[in-house]
Amino acid sequence: MPGVDSTDSETAEPADRRRRRERELSSLYATARSLTALGEVDMVLASIVRHAHELMGTDVTYLSVFDPHSELTLRAVEGSLSPAFRSAHVPADTGVGGRVVQTQAAFWVGNYLTDTTLVHDPDFDRILVDEGIVALLGVPLRDGPRVFGILFAADRIERRFHIDEVALLSAFADHAAVALQNARLYQESRQALADLRQAYSTIERSGQVHEALTQAVLTGGGAREIADLLVTVLGGRVAIYDRDEHLLVTTANVPGEADSPADGLQTSLAESRRSGRCVTVADGAGQFHSLVAILAGDSYLGAVVLSHTDTPAEAEARTLERASQVLALMTLKQNAVVEAEDRVRGELLTEVITSPRPYSAELAARAEARHLRIDDFDTLLVLDCPSLRPADLTRRLHGVADEWSALAGIHLGTPTMLLRADDRDAAAAAIHRRLRALVRAPVLVCVTPVAATAENLRRPFTLAARCSKILRNVGVNDKATSTTHLGIYATVFDPDRGDDLRVFITDTLGAVLAYDRRRNTDLVTTLAAYFDNSANLTRASKALHVHMNTLVKRLDRIAALIGDDWQQPDNALPLQLAVRLHTLTRELDSGLPG
Repeated sequence: MPGVDSTDSETAEPADRRRRRERELSSLYATARSLTALGEVDMVLASIVRHAHELMGTDVTYLSVFDPHSELTLRAVEGSLSPAFRSAHVPADTGVGGRVVQTQAAFWVGNYLTDTTLVHDPDFDRILVDEGIVALLGVPLRDGPRVFGILFAADRIERRFHIDEVALLSAFADHAAVALQNARLYQESRQALADLRQAYSTIERSGQVHEALTQAVLTGGGAREIADLLVTVLGGRVAIYDRDEHLLVTTANVPGEADSPADGLQTSLAESRRSGRCVTVADGAGQFHSLVAILAGDSYLGAVVLSHTDTPAEAEARTLERASQVLALMTLKQNAVVEAEDRVRGELLTEVITSPRPYSAELAARAEARHLRIDDFDTLLVLDCPSLRPADLTRRLHGVADEWSALAGIHLGTPTMLLRADDRDAAAAAIHRRLRALVRAPVLVCVTPVAATAENLRRPFTLAARCSKILRNVGVNDKATSTTHLGIYATVFDPDRGDDLRVFITDTLGAVLAYDRRRNTDLVTTLAAYFDNSANLTRASKALHVHMNTLVKRLDRIAALIGDDWQQPDNALPLQLAVRLHTLTRELDSGLPG
């Protein structure tokens, strides 16, 4: 048999290496072309791992990247048999991967499980045992100086990895790094484009909402139109409150009651009043409440609350803020109209009270223009509510006045109403209940009759206003009453009986009052405390903040002025009444018409 020519054998080995090199270059070229498939990152990585697996000829080839928790997470694999291996997470500082990260270069071991120079992770070691992996090669995926992933080739037998195998796998790793960086840039570009489109859509939508809100103002719309528009745009339930936290408008498209801002949202309301921005809180029922204070400068005008099952996005919160600004403008406009109307009504009321009767034809005609017959008024009513300004109380009184065909306004700083009432006491009680429900605070209502023969209404107003002041001074602040029921105090609140009052007080207390004026003392106050504490010296001295001996000396001085028998029942009663009337008169004279 002819011998084998050794030159043929030597020529065959380079040829095999050239063909293998051509296949490798062809596969790398195909892999590089696959990088143009932007957006299909997993498919590109799977293709890289598949080509590497075919050319390397190893049992298993896989690619892992670092997740946000600094663990290597598998992204693509070929040749794996174990499901646990496909979902493995490896700490970054362990195994071959840890050595690659540390040296930023390729690294391999012939037998991974028996290599004591590596840091081992017990969980990953068990997975490798199940997979049967022994030899392992890892090459880094770099983004500049940073290693962000590793491409692995593994065999189920112990072996060495040659330099050309390391170079080939490194070439695939470089392609994989480019693919991942291209995908990241592509995804960032797509996200930026999506954000830009979303921002444009938000701007366009916000513009449309703002235009609709502006249109609502221009067409004379109110809180109802704004609430309905917000529900159309944002969904949920909308409630709008005034400055006194009374509900103005609520939408009924979502089950549940519209709670006052004071009900669990007071802290959020205070924060919104400070910042002028939307504040969102969650309740225990899975609802989110977004609240914006309605502000005009430093003035608080109310609040708008959006209740929804989802927390609002930034654009939705800004929409709610824009709505509160529009509501502020609408409220200012409405307040200006109301204040102008209040001034007109107040001026008309003052003229009706101060003008001589019968009224002039011109005044009657002005009243007729408002559907009022001022000649029919037979009752005057005044109000007092310490928790509300007179203007705010009068604003609510106007609504009640319309129901009674009455005339309401402010006269001499006092909320006042003129009306016709067949049953004066019943009218006072009904108006008290109505206002009490509106203001949700104590209200004092005092009525007085208007005599048909009265020259004007100054006297009825004075009687009712002074009577109201007396009631407040004696601790009555939530009641409906009439001057006709308070005859005992008539000498105090009726100016026409002022002479009778002065005579009574002078006859009874004159000597004590003269002594107080002459010596700059206050024995009358001592008497008042003595009577208020039922003649108990201990309690009276504590009320006056004086020693018991001082109180006894004062009482002795009083006895010297008005007689030793002043404490006898027949003398003590008129003296106590005189002290009480004198005190009321002194308090009454501060700021009331006379």
